[in-house]
Parts: sequence; structure tokens; C-alpha cells
Amino acid sequence: MAASTPKPVDLIIAAEQKGQRLDHFLATLPGLDLSRTQAKKLLEDGSLKVNNAPAEPSYKIKANDRISGAIPPAAEPTVKPEKITLEIVYEDDDIIVVNKPQGMVTHPAPGNFSGTLVNALLHHTTHLASHGAPLRPGIVHRLDKDTSGLLVVAKSDRAYLELIKQFKNRTVEKTYVALVHGLVKNESGVIEENIGRHPVNRQKMAVLKNEGRGTKGRSAYTEYRVLERYKDTTLVEVKIRTGRTHQIRVHLSHIGHPLVGDQTYGKKTTGLEVNGQRLHAKKLAFAHPVTGKRVEFDSALPAGFKQ
Repeated sequence: MAASTPKPVDLIIAAEQKGQRLDHFLATLPGLDLSRTQAKKLLEDGSLKVNNAPAEPSYKIKANDRISGAIPPAAEPTVKPEKITLEIVYEDDDIIVVNKPQGMVTHPAPGNFSGTLVNALLHHTTHLASHGAPLRPGIVHRLDKDTSGLLVVAKSDRAYLELIKQFKNRTVEKTYVALVHGLVKNESGVIEENIGRHPVNRQKMAVLKNEGRGTKGRSAYTEYRVLERYKDTTLVEVKIRTGRTHQIRVHLSHIGHPLVGDQTYGKKTTGLEVNGQRLHAKKLAFAHPVTGKRVEFDSALPAGFKQ
């Protein structure tokens, strides 16, 4: 499915711009949002011309040259069914509850357009809710790639809308189990700290403190309870009332107990070299979006936790 309409291009080269390679010049113009490779292709297929004539990507632009043409709309990526094994915990006409394995991305996104849970679901069923983003049919919540566990997906539109409402109203109960570094001192506790984009590393989230009258980040509430202590790690049960990005990982790291295997918020090198973080969405409870009956699901800890 193509996006919108072609973007027209009509510009005159200024004296101070002369002498640059044509493809390099086009790639540096912020309004065009082109890479050098994309610029080269547009010149080679005639979508862009210089003085109404085809031009080589290596052409050195001159003052008063006129570059004109149009940039075709980029094709929107599509999500395709893929035969991937799924662990279906429950399914009816309106919902599917799956036990997502560690290492699987929930839905397609830049860099991950195949091998996702959505790709697998589209092979499993032809009925997923049409509401939401095109690449996320039926997805009402998500788990990080390296977080395993229970996730509910809407098959019908009415189920999608009702589940979205429940998540917004925070009536969905989500219980996780995490293995963290260090010996957690208290038997239980609450972490209530705002979370937002890291001020320096924009790829990460961070606990942000209020400063003066301004409020930074969004409120986040995490409860934890110690299940078992080992030599230098602790197994904890975690419940969250809010669903901020990387919430559990950020909050537990903030109190000095990052997840075992978390390369982003944890220790880079430890005596426990594992593949991926040890975080599992063990329990999920909500009102069935059609019947209204409270349903609860539980899943066993993956082998990675047991070892």
C-alpha cells in the first residue's frame, strides 16, 4: 500500500553550494530526507533531473542549476504470515492468550519486519482485530523482545476496544517474575518514580526527578516481593500498575538490583553470563472483553530461570 502522494522538488543551486556532488548534495538537504543511495536511485531512474535533463549522481552542481522532479512515496511495509510455532494458552472467537518466548519481537517495527509474534499469529488465524496500527493487528499491549511470558491479543474489534479500555483504566493485573543481581534486603516494597526518555542516551529510559514546578517523565508504580534469595541473586515477584516502557527494568536497576542478563540497564559483565534478561510475565488476569467474566492465566518459568 503506497503512502500519500509524490513529493515535488524544484530548487535552484546557490553560488555557495556549487562544486558538490549531486547525490551528496541531495542527501544533505533536510527537507528531502534522502540517503545518498536513495538520491542516486532517483537520479538514475529519472525521477530527479538537472535543468530538465538526466544527470549522473557524480555531477558537480553549478550555480543557478535547477533541480526538479518528484520523489515517489515510499511503499509502506506490510506484515506477512510466517509459519512460526506458537504456544497458545487460550483461544476463543475474540481473544488469544499466548506464551511469548524470549527473543521474539511482539510486532513488526524498523529492523524487525519478520519473525515477530504478529507474523506468527497471522499464519495461525485469519481473524485479528483491524483496529490499531497496520503492522499491529490485534495488539493491545506488548512485551520487550527479551521478556518472555503471557500476552493477550484481540481477534475481534469489540475485544480490541474493550481490552484497550481495561489497560487504560489499569484493571488488567500483570504479574512478573524477575531474577535480579544482589540480595534484596526488604521482603517487599514499592517503587514509585517517574520514568521518561534518558536525557543523554535517547535509546534508553530513566528515572527522572521533579525539578521545581516542572514534572519530568510519567508516573510509574512497581510493587515487588521476594520469592527466594540465592548466593548473590534474588528471585522476585513484580506487579505493575502502570505500563511505561522498560518500567520493571528501569525501576529495579534504580534500587540497585538490575535484572540478570539486562545489557542495557544492568551489569555488562558478571559471573552469570546468560543470553537475554531474566524477566517473565507469569500471570495475566482481566475481564473477558465480551463475556465480562474475570479470567486468569498462569505460565511456568522458562528453563533459563530454572538453571
